[in-house]
Amino acid sequence: MKLKYHVFIVFCFVLCSKFLFAQDYQHPRIYITNEAKSDFLQSIEQVDWKKELVEEKKANLEKYLDFCEKDPNWLVSRLQMNWNTKHDKVYLKGGDFSHSEGSAPVPTVRYSGTRDWATDYISPKLEEVQPYLDDPKGLYLEHKTTHKKEWIHPSEAGFTIEKINEQIMRIAEDASFLYWLTGEKKYAELAAPIFLTYMDGMFYRDAPIDLNNTIQQKVSGLATFEVIHEGIVVSLVTTYDFLFDYFKSNHTSLDRTVAVFQKWGDQIITNGIPDNNWNLFQARFLTYIGLVLDTNATYKNGKGKEYFLDHTLTTSTDRQLAIKESLLVYDYETGIWPESPSYSVHVITTLLRIFTLLDHATNNNEFLNYPIIEKAALASFQYLFPNGYTIGFGDADHNILPPENFELLISNYQKYNETDKEALISGLLSNMISDDLYTRKAKDFFQLFFYVDELKTGHNIAEASLESLTSPTFYAPNVSLFNQRMGKGDDAIMVSTVGSYGNHAHSNGISIELYANNYVLGPDSGKGPSYWHPTFRNYYARMPAHNTVIVDGKSNYNNMRTYHPFQLDHSFPKSGEISNFNTVTYSKVSFVEPETASDQQRFLALIKSNAGKSYMVDVFRSRKQEEGAQKHEYIYHNIGQTLDVLDGNNQALKFQTTEELSSKQGDLVGYDFFTDKLKTETSGDARAIFSVKREGKPTQFTKLWVKGSKDQVIYKVKSPKSNALSEGTAPAELLDQPIPTLILKRQEAAWVNPFAVVFNPYVEGEINPIAQVTYTRFKGSPNTQVIDVVLNDKSTDRIVVNASTNDIATHNEFYQKGLLSIIRESEKSLDFMLLSGMTKFEKDGWNIIASAKPYTMSVERTAEGYVLQNNEPLTINMPYVEGKTSAELRLYKDGEIVDKRMGTKNRNNDNQLVFKLEKAYDKVVIYLMD
Repeated sequence: MKLKYHVFIVFCFVLCSKFLFAQDYQHPRIYITNEAKSDFLQSIEQVDWKKELVEEKKANLEKYLDFCEKDPNWLVSRLQMNWNTKHDKVYLKGGDFSHSEGSAPVPTVRYSGTRDWATDYISPKLEEVQPYLDDPKGLYLEHKTTHKKEWIHPSEAGFTIEKINEQIMRIAEDASFLYWLTGEKKYAELAAPIFLTYMDGMFYRDAPIDLNNTIQQKVSGLATFEVIHEGIVVSLVTTYDFLFDYFKSNHTSLDRTVAVFQKWGDQIITNGIPDNNWNLFQARFLTYIGLVLDTNATYKNGKGKEYFLDHTLTTSTDRQLAIKESLLVYDYETGIWPESPSYSVHVITTLLRIFTLLDHATNNNEFLNYPIIEKAALASFQYLFPNGYTIGFGDADHNILPPENFELLISNYQKYNETDKEALISGLLSNMISDDLYTRKAKDFFQLFFYVDELKTGHNIAEASLESLTSPTFYAPNVSLFNQRMGKGDDAIMVSTVGSYGNHAHSNGISIELYANNYVLGPDSGKGPSYWHPTFRNYYARMPAHNTVIVDGKSNYNNMRTYHPFQLDHSFPKSGEISNFNTVTYSKVSFVEPETASDQQRFLALIKSNAGKSYMVDVFRSRKQEEGAQKHEYIYHNIGQTLDVLDGNNQALKFQTTEELSSKQGDLVGYDFFTDKLKTETSGDARAIFSVKREGKPTQFTKLWVKGSKDQVIYKVKSPKSNALSEGTAPAELLDQPIPTLILKRQEAAWVNPFAVVFNPYVEGEINPIAQVTYTRFKGSPNTQVIDVVLNDKSTDRIVVNASTNDIATHNEFYQKGLLSIIRESEKSLDFMLLSGMTKFEKDGWNIIASAKPYTMSVERTAEGYVLQNNEPLTINMPYVEGKTSAELRLYKDGEIVDKRMGTKNRNNDNQLVFKLEKAYDKVVIYLMD
């Protein structure tokens, strides 16, 4: 469905006719109306989670009512204001508060201390806040380490100033709601002085000025350093909305309040960053401001409801793009927003909140105008590991999808009688509840008023599963992401491969996260204490924090907004497709590392054993484009308490301490974050074993079968904790612990002789799918990597990986012109073949030739013959099977046979039958006949 742009043209007229003129002077209007109050009161009594929040708010206010009964100014006095100086001007130096000056007739609102939320000081409880504090010495706060109080400049205090004010205003917000709900004046008398003092103080205070005239001037809000952090606006609007009748009955002038809302809206329209999530976070605040104000005609400056909602939806400015334009950056094919997962799902929540508010005002099913929102909410399931937690690339962490996204979709579906959709999404939430990932509970007014009372049950709930909303492979080019999944439940394995593209991305080259045995074994490191903190800038956002390959110790590029995606060269299955052959997924991506001008290529395959357990193959090629000395380091972080490295005979390799891997040696500063550095050198194959040990539970192992190479150096180090991990993706006792890390170093290019590692996760006492791994090469085939994996049932997988589809691998009677072959044999009998990027393939009497383009084809042995699928036309020359005289080709479409034909004898080889496939088929059966 395309966006209905004509809706924007008539939006204001529709909004006015349906809502504005009818309710201009009626409050509340944001979350509820007086007409709906009786139904709401009834629902509170009938719905436990609603009643719980209301009672919780009443209970929380009791102590403040007591405080204010003894001292009416108890809360007001703790607002962070310029109580004595009454400064009306604020000056910044870049991202830090500098000073304030000037004079106003009333105390004015203090500006926040800094853009950087990381601080060494503890924000005090309200009971500890000094009343009417306005001291030239700054703030008097407790140090987190020494626990001594110190006088500090506000710029050292992080968000302390704004958070105290937000906390107090949330108390006023709750009190205003309870006044509307109960009619008890004590609540209004608590809230009104707080609200009016703050709004008067903001009326007389100017927007900040950056003395350095940096980008900060273009992103500052009225209360905070970023217009996207002006969360106090929501509390102010809500308080105003619920207290409106009280103010009117007391003849309180609200002119200054209206002026502040207008000034705040103008600041949001004028400032911001116009090409990422900021537009939508700002739009949410504009929506609140627009909906609480009356029509443009009410005000002399014409800045009322229509004005601010027009800037929310349709009219863009240089630094604040309207929603109509902002949504165009979505990938309309995949439904993915071009930022890391934590931000992407937050964008969905923000959009759903905006349109829920608008729809409450218009009752015009506003969601229909923006179908990408619903698509994005469902596409977000592709971010999930098999246990329901999101992947963690860039500035993200492992978390569940926001249940609110689905609660608000359900609310809309119920309102407009979309019963099937409501049942389906209710099923998703029900699954989250049954998996102990979510408990239905309101945390704020938005949820209190807009969540449906009860989730619907129905036949569609059975269809609501993670498997139904994800695919074996998923490619999102606008964030350079490729996910591969295999298996279910305890057997599930997943690898997520990322480059760096879009916003909130890291400098990570081609990086991976590995999930198996219900944990993210190989995690990303996540983000640091803040985006301005040196630990983030030097480590968490840099290559050493990721599972990647670093060249010359220098691989690097800008983080945050980056333009260094990988190229997806090949994959199986194709993104979003479900293959009948489900034993293998793979991807091959390529990348040019910009700092060292190096070509890199990563091949990753997930392969399921006959026992249902899977393993992963990683072949990483890396070389500098210029000849000369070069160094390549393969880095992998895995959770656990220990990392043991053994030689090919299972004997522990001897390690020594080392001062290498350091900026003193010319490496990135990020290397300095590695500790407990140990080193050994070997040319032979090795086995690295990470162990996760938990009391009363079997030990989990991640065994890495590492290919040897001449003079290869192996390091064992500890890396800083991963900030991506959560209790859903790692044992709780490991969350704050250093991450054991394996580093493999080559003092030469790793292209013809790539890094090759087989990842073998298993659990003590359970099936270990791998018995042995051997790495070999074919003489005369320099770009070929051969990996033989002996499985626990003695069957063998041979993986032959070339660097490109044009490479040739030959050995005895084996011939491969193409990228990949994976062949499993049991007692010399073929179990399956996967051939991909292939022009010609020969082995054991099979000879399969592309008709034109390189093909991908799977062949599985069954009791009756072979099941095949292919994506391009090709010719199959297959060997006669002993005891069988001929074979019939059966072609399927949608599960039904559409054609049959007998194989013909190869005129050049009497021992082969010939079949031709003229196009792609999802299923082909070669039926062997006696």
